[in-house]
Amino acid sequence: MLLGMKKARSFKEKFRKEAIMSLDIRNRFVLVTSMLAFLTLVRYCRFASTAEGVAPSIHASLQMDSPVLSRSVKAHNLVDGRQNYVIRQAKADTIVSNELEPNFGGPLSTTRTKDEDAGVGSRALCENGYVYILNVPREFNEQLLKECHKLKDWSDMCVALSNAGLGPAMVDEDAFIRTGWYETNQFALEVIFHNKMKQYDCLTSNSSTASAIYVPFYAGLEASRTLWNSDIKLRDVVPLKFVEWLQKQPEWLAHGGHDHFMVGGRITWDFRRKGNGWGNKLLNLSPMQNMTTLVIESSTWDTNDMGIPYPTYFHPSSYSEIETWREKVRSFQRNVLFSFAGGKRKDMPKLIRGQLIDQCRKSPFCKLLSCDKGACQSPQPVMKLFEESQFCLQPQGDSATRRSIFDSMLAGCIPVFFHPDSYSGYSWHLPKNQSEYSIFISEDLIRSGDLTVESVLRRVSSEAIQQMRDKILELIPNFVYADPRMSILEESTDAFGIAMKGVLERISEKKRTLAQQF
Repeated sequence: MLLGMKKARSFKEKFRKEAIMSLDIRNRFVLVTSMLAFLTLVRYCRFASTAEGVAPSIHASLQMDSPVLSRSVKAHNLVDGRQNYVIRQAKADTIVSNELEPNFGGPLSTTRTKDEDAGVGSRALCENGYVYILNVPREFNEQLLKECHKLKDWSDMCVALSNAGLGPAMVDEDAFIRTGWYETNQFALEVIFHNKMKQYDCLTSNSSTASAIYVPFYAGLEASRTLWNSDIKLRDVVPLKFVEWLQKQPEWLAHGGHDHFMVGGRITWDFRRKGNGWGNKLLNLSPMQNMTTLVIESSTWDTNDMGIPYPTYFHPSSYSEIETWREKVRSFQRNVLFSFAGGKRKDMPKLIRGQLIDQCRKSPFCKLLSCDKGACQSPQPVMKLFEESQFCLQPQGDSATRRSIFDSMLAGCIPVFFHPDSYSGYSWHLPKNQSEYSIFISEDLIRSGDLTVESVLRRVSSEAIQQMRDKILELIPNFVYADPRMSILEESTDAFGIAMKGVLERISEKKRTLAQQF
């Protein structure tokens, strides 16, 4: 009996020790869980406390132990504080806000592991180098967005710059597909590009290790406030202030700005004023000769700027959306041989637009959409015209290029150019052999009356038309900017990805050339 009592006491003692040990483990687990929850709450509050919905600065949100930004950090980096909402345009023209649910299931999306977020495995994707985003004062970008209603005297740009710069979403399944279509303003590229850069997979927190420095100055939006002002000095106030600030930055001093690049969301001529003419003189300033500037139409003689596509109305979030759109384009019944969407420009008599409009009106094979009375302000009638046309006329207007070039190709319509400058430096995005995707007719022949557009286009064989259209469908990813709010796969060949590859190669070549001079 005594032995039994000893065994019972021994069992109780053992049970008590195991219970204490179990309780100690449980307490430790609760403590660790609480600490993790607290850290998560602190991080959430850090982002939630950002003033007026503007994302924290890229420098404040960097992971300093990583060569690249994590996917979770980049999700908070969009310029527009309304990045989690899509402004949808209903058929009744009423605007409502619906929450966007990102599609991470398509081939263009990817799920990242912690190691990948920390930069492990990313180096192979960043073989062309890393990019550092310069911390530009808010007056040169974010403040312009806050004052969006002042950017144009005759229209409010606030809605146009919503949805990370894409504008209101469009719902018209007759003309488009269900998702990916927005009323994108042709001058919104700076905001779209900045948001795309904030999601770029090869960003670095250390400017000294960067291959290129991105300067997010919204030069085009700033210029739009003063372009029509007769006071020339007023047009140059902000450009001069910006360049003065830029030259003082240590990043600029490291290479004299040769590794810097920026995006000007207007044509190059808006930044290259001569004498008392049009525009400001931003790109004519001496320091800007060292930088690379991406514009929607580049100079034909100055190599410091490069042309990249105008933004279209289509911003896919996956390759499946691109394929769905391609299938829809293939199904269009094209009963119109050629068409023109535009106006005469009575103040520019040297243009051939008036003659093209006259030819179109006289031809039973042509369809005209006159833009003189605002018929082209809405995307639907323009895109529907392109969708039913074999060829789309693209003459010069204010400059040699037009946004319509890319909108027409997006609809599978073969562009017809009349001036060589209309191809204007899109060598990164479009084939060097221009006959693969377009028709060229010298405007001198139209001006002299020696031939008609109809006579040229009717001679193009159906086989040649099909080959050009197939090429255009193949090129669609090259000239559309994917939705910047989605997790786009690094191998994506959208217009942004191609532009970044070109910029990094260009800057690398500039550095090699400079090194050889010393």
